[in-house]
Parts: sequence; structure tokens; C-alpha cells
Amino acid sequence: MPDVKLPFELYNDASGDELGAALHQVQIINDKPVQGPICFISRNRKPTEARYGASKMECLSLVWALQKLNYFLEGCVFEVITDCTAVKSLLEMNTPNRNILRWLIAIQEYRGNMTIVYQDGNIHKNADGLSRWPLTNNIDNHSHVPEEASPQIPKEGISLPDLNTTFFEEVRSIYTQDKNSLELAYKKSIHASTHLTPAILEKAWNPRLPQHSLRKELVEIHPKASSFKGMLDKIRKHAVRCMEESSAYAKDKWDKSHATPDVKVGDLVLVSTNNFINIKRCKSLKYSFAKTFFIKALHVENAVEV
Repeated sequence: MPDVKLPFELYNDASGDELGAALHQVQIINDKPVQGPICFISRNRKPTEARYGASKMECLSLVWALQKLNYFLEGCVFEVITDCTAVKSLLEMNTPNRNILRWLIAIQEYRGNMTIVYQDGNIHKNADGLSRWPLTNNIDNHSHVPEEASPQIPKEGISLPDLNTTFFEEVRSIYTQDKNSLELAYKKSIHASTHLTPAILEKAWNPRLPQHSLRKELVEIHPKASSFKGMLDKIRKHAVRCMEESSAYAKDKWDKSHATPDVKVGDLVLVSTNNFINIKRCKSLKYSFAKTFFIKALHVENAVEV
């Protein structure tokens, strides 16, 4: 029977696809130290462990043995005897991967009482024999580890296609029924031709041709928002009116600046010195007048004789 006051010795080994561990304890029998076996466990590895290398399998065998023999080792001092140096470096790893980190967390409770000792494989016979002829990893083996089942999505779960259809139907109904949402969408919309918002178009926007030339076709922002068509039509008419007013203003300005003066011979004409800026030859004529003055028109259209 094990004595919890005495230290234990845990031998573990991994050979290929199998794991084995032997728990021993040195007890005093007839005033002599005698090492006796306490428990033997073994199993073959699971399909999910098939990709593990040799060193990783050795580390797995230690973690598995500690979990299965926790009844004997919890709160007791013991030595872990292994023929793989990777197991000894397990506790000293600085950047462990996901599996190693999970194993490190699992053996934290034993670190104060556990010492890892290396032993040559030629004399590591007890655990080596268990790992070479293991028991099958099934429910009949008291040290088996069940395969983790893949999580199944219940049939009552949400169907994404149905959710997608329902979501967009709700959005379409908001566009047609919710006045605030419709107004917000209208204010945030951008005209397809002018690339301007309704707020800018309503401020007597003066279009620049041909960059902002309007198209006759209207682009519906949403197929269900029928009121958008009326809104955009109103904007288009307002923009067209602005274009017409801008064109009429430009034409009137052009006509006034290029109109033929209605001056007859003998009429008095008001002349400013600014009119002589372009005179190059007769500078005395340009600088002899400081203010506006009247002259009598002797000729029309082409020249005025002073």
C-alpha cells in the first residue's frame, strides 16, 4: 500500500503511438529500502494526437500520467523519471505553443512537489515495456482518454439565409414606412449626375458645364422608396432652372459688353481716362486729362475725333 508520507517515483515513456507510466515508491520493509510498484497505466494515442512528434509525445505522456495518477500524487513529493530531455525542458520553455501552454497550466499544481530526473533509455524498462504493449484506449481501460466530439450545431439554430432575407425585408419596410429614416436617407443621398447632396442643390446651386451637366435619367436610390423619385425630380427641375438663369445672365452680360454704341454724330459722349490705357503712341493725350470729360462725336463705331 502507498504511504503518502514517503516520496513517489513516476516513470513515464512514449514509444511511437503508445504511452506508458509506472508509479513506484521506496518503502522500508524489514529495515531495508525496497522499491515497490503502486500502479501501471498505458494506452495508445488518439487520432487527434497522430501528428505529435517524439518529444511532444513524451511531454504528453507526463501530463496524461499526472492527470490519471492525481489520486496518489496530489499533495505528495515525487520524482518524474524520463528518458527524454524534452520533458525536463517543458517547465523552462519561454515561448510555448498552444498545446504546450495548456499542459504547463495543467501541471502547475505539482511544480512545488515535482522533480524531473533524466534516466538513460537502456535502464528505463518498466515504463518502456508499458508503452510498447499498451492497452487499447477505450472505456474498458481505466486510464483511457475519450476522443473529443466535434460540436454539433443544433437544428433549431438560426438559419443564415433566412436571417439575410428577413433582415433586408425589414430594411425595405423602414425605407417605405419610417418617415424619419426616409428623410435621413434623402439628405444623405448623392445625386448621380452632379455628385452633390440635396442640401447643396437646394441652395441655388450654380452648375458648371460640362462637368456638372445633368442627365435626364433619374437614378432610384431604393426600389421601394417611390417618394425619392419625386424628390429627385424636384431637385432636377430646380437645378435646370438655375442653369437657365445662369445662362440668361451670362448672355445678357455678353450682349451689354459687346453691344454697338448708339451714338450719333454731334452727340456728347462721357469719356473716362481709363479709356486711354491702351494708347501707346500719343501719351500726351493720355496724361492731359485727370477727370472725365465730354467730347462731341464726329465719327461713329471706329473712332472719336477730339
